[in-house]
Amino acid sequence: MNEPKKSTKKRSRLNKFLLLILTVAVIFIGLNWPTNYYIEMPGSAVSTGQFMRSNSKAPNNFYLVTVSETSQPASVWQYLFSFTQKHVSRVPKEELLGSATNSQYQELQNWYMETSQQNAIYCAAKKAGLKPKLHYQGVYVMQVQKGSSFSKKLQIGDTVLGANGHRFRSTAEMINYLQKRKIGSKVQITVLREQKKIAFTGKIVKVKGTGKPGIGIQLVEHTKVETKPKLTINAGDIGGPSAGLMFTLTSYEIFSGEHLAKGHKIAGTGTITPSGKVGIIGGVDKKVVAADKAGAEVFFAPTDTGGLKKSANNYVVAKKTAKQIGTKMKIVPVRTFDDALNYLRKNFH
Repeated sequence: MNEPKKSTKKRSRLNKFLLLILTVAVIFIGLNWPTNYYIEMPGSAVSTGQFMRSNSKAPNNFYLVTVSETSQPASVWQYLFSFTQKHVSRVPKEELLGSATNSQYQELQNWYMETSQQNAIYCAAKKAGLKPKLHYQGVYVMQVQKGSSFSKKLQIGDTVLGANGHRFRSTAEMINYLQKRKIGSKVQITVLREQKKIAFTGKIVKVKGTGKPGIGIQLVEHTKVETKPKLTINAGDIGGPSAGLMFTLTSYEIFSGEHLAKGHKIAGTGTITPSGKVGIIGGVDKKVVAADKAGAEVFFAPTDTGGLKKSANNYVVAKKTAKQIGTKMKIVPVRTFDDALNYLRKNFH
């Protein structure tokens, strides 16, 4: 007579157990579900000298600083846990990648790095009294804007060589040529893709952001620099343009033979132009933390916002971060390569 009651109790325990298993599974899946955010955190300080290839010995006192970034969107657990960590940011996918895929984004970072290396070598060689040659190759297509008639034709990484049979000798010349065309008029552009020249026909459009005529692409100049003595840089998997200043300092010491750091550990960040202007970068707070952990004595931080809001001033953010972490590392503002050079000469010579 008690069998039905025992059977009911067993089924009840089984149901509770199954419910528990289901609840745990749901929580596990939920916590590991991908969000729409990438996590950025302090990376590491890396000696720039190891990336230099030259007949002269490269200095090992200059350090580029990286920001560590998740390769895929963070899980719910990673996203929530990041709020317990200092100097960790959550970046929306759209803000980080734009319309690019993960692989395209990595390619973009590689092209930015290549450009910064070429600019660094040219700027350093010029400052050292050499006569470097900057060979213009074209412009890399970094992004094709919505509304461009080339949106389904051009690919990220294509190198634009010319338009309507006209070969350009600089990015400024290309922009100037396109801006003189009428909006809606036809234009044929020639690009280099996988070592093959391809022609595409489209129309001149109003470029987003400027309102001026163009083909509607975001670009970065593709150049190759030639120096005597020869110097090349290969940073491996490190991407982006932010190591430009530190590459320039290292290259200058190789070309000039001048010992700038005198045994001191110098870190810093900032893009570089061929003329030596230092530009702002992202994640400077994380780079300050990484440089401090590596024992850097000086950290160069860009101070020119390039017309952006004051909040974009890397030097201001770097100073604030340095105060927060209580570092003795000196934060030095730089607008140009000469600012960094003069600081080293004044303080370590």
